[in-house]
Amino acid sequence: MALALRGKRAVALLHFICLVWALFALTQNLGVPKSVRKEPDITYGGPWKYLTFLNQVLQTLLYILCVITDVVALCMPSKEKKVSSVVVPFRDFIFSAYVFPVGLFVAVAFWGLYAYDRELVYPRELDDINPSWLNHTMHTTILPLLFIELVICTHKYPRRWKGIWGLCIFSVIYVSWIMWIHHAAGVWAYPVLGVLSPCGQAAFLCTAFFIMLIFYFIGEQLTKWLWARRKKKCT
Repeated sequence: MALALRGKRAVALLHFICLVWALFALTQNLGVPKSVRKEPDITYGGPWKYLTFLNQVLQTLLYILCVITDVVALCMPSKEKKVSSVVVPFRDFIFSAYVFPVGLFVAVAFWGLYAYDRELVYPRELDDINPSWLNHTMHTTILPLLFIELVICTHKYPRRWKGIWGLCIFSVIYVSWIMWIHHAAGVWAYPVLGVLSPCGQAAFLCTAFFIMLIFYFIGEQLTKWLWARRKKKCT
């Protein structure tokens, strides 16, 4: 009993630290000074046109829900079942359908394109605006946060078709959003889209979606493998 309580406290502490970091990264991203690029680039859609920022919002929401369930479990155990029945399914869906596949994609795609040609994703002029540490809060630290959450907290994946549809709907809405921004303001959220033909853009976006789909399956299988092994050890 004491060990179980100690474990819950440790998980709650880690979740709280992750939440503080996610909030810090999010607020620092919102406070980025104005760009030297053309005005529509910074005004229309603001940071909401970037998948990186949306992923930070999703991660922050996830950790808020995690902290809520942890606090209720530790401080109000009589209400744990009632609160968990509402919060936990929502928390698990956000992690499985959005936070893990999108977060992993953001880190892999950004640094992959950066290594190939940084001008396609993060032009050099941004170095004068975003300090290096802020770039890493947006594109690097999100990766260990994903795996910390995977290890310290079990997440029940939804039925596969529900998770895939959730990711698909999110992707369609996001692509529609950045297309609208280009139509309305004449700017691309990502410079790489500006150097591709319409067919190339379609191929790029479809490839990106299928990569996120692969990451969804990876998250699902890692969760099953990791927590199945732990259950065996406990029996």
